[in-house]
Amino acid sequence: MSILQAADPGNLVLTALALLQAGLTTVTVRTPAKFDALVRAAIQEGAFPGAALAIGTRDSILYLHGYGRLTWSPHSPAVRPESTLYDLASLTKVVATTTAIMVLVDRGAVVLDSPVVAYLPEFSAPGTARITVRHLLTHTSGLRADLPIDTIRGATDAAALWRAVFRETPRFPPGTRVVYSDINAVLLGEVVRRASGTSLNAFTAREITRPLSLTETGFRPSRAALARTAPTGVWRGHAIAGVVNDPTGAKLGGVSGNAGLFGSVSDLAAFAQFLLRQGRSADGRMLVRSETVRAFTTRQVYFGGNTEARALGWQALPTGEQVSSAGSRFGPHSYGHTGWTGTSLWIDPDRGVFVALLTNRAFAPRSRRSFTVLKRLRGALADLAAATVDAR
Repeated sequence: MSILQAADPGNLVLTALALLQAGLTTVTVRTPAKFDALVRAAIQEGAFPGAALAIGTRDSILYLHGYGRLTWSPHSPAVRPESTLYDLASLTKVVATTTAIMVLVDRGAVVLDSPVVAYLPEFSAPGTARITVRHLLTHTSGLRADLPIDTIRGATDAAALWRAVFRETPRFPPGTRVVYSDINAVLLGEVVRRASGTSLNAFTAREITRPLSLTETGFRPSRAALARTAPTGVWRGHAIAGVVNDPTGAKLGGVSGNAGLFGSVSDLAAFAQFLLRQGRSADGRMLVRSETVRAFTTRQVYFGGNTEARALGWQALPTGEQVSSAGSRFGPHSYGHTGWTGTSLWIDPDRGVFVALLTNRAFAPRSRRSFTVLKRLRGALADLAAATVDAR
């Protein structure tokens, strides 16, 4: 495997050592100026204090680099792509929850068109009997986008919040439109627990992160990792890192189907390569059958117009955005996901290329349009990655 890495001495040496220890070959090349210019411009605009970027194919990393720092302070640690941890936010939905469901479907432990109530008997409010696992994955369940924030904050504990989740009813008939919903993912995380007999975090570690050697990815980072974790909030003047930013995930103890996963961009790149290899690990082991991977990453629903298309768990094209996070050049079979804290992953299986970008946009942005700046950056990086692969 060839690793093309920016020629930033401090960043390069640490990354090279980590990659060499993994038995990989490093090749130093001149920094791709256009990628750098895009990310640095977003930092200068105040969208986020730091970022980690990985671009690659199924067998190689074309570009891996860290930018800026964990906070706006010049004394804050610099971002390192192989070791800086980010709150992955809604990337949890695809890296952990969707992949866990994919593994269980592959083994026959979960059936996509089975009603959710078959796995979660408590989910039995009026109208829920028609909601299937597939509906949850494609965000066509009819459930609303999220619980009201007052309901989440008012829940005295995780059990109380679960009672509120199980009382939810569809706002429109299942299967008739896409409404992106955190509630869908929360329920899927519990389906994983019931169908596997173990918690979502334990199942993710056993079946996904350990087999893929994603050593920096997991729920509830250790205290030792906090110094290299990008903060996503401020409390009484102090940066808060290592605690899930999402209120539902926080109420559920840091492990939820919709949020709670932390990880590095190097790990996210390895995860993208697993998907591009159709379910195989770097050493060739088949963790999921290729036909199952294809089923989950192929567009399943699209209702036309300016609506978004969905695969199973993943967003598909078109995204329904004026400025798409996938840019304008990624192929029609591309799939990806974004996270509120400033994270994203897009994969073009036709080109065999991925773009992974991790930022902590949620941490004290200095731009009033931080989200707009980030969306523009995501699309520009995807377009440039596509052009770079096309020119090889």
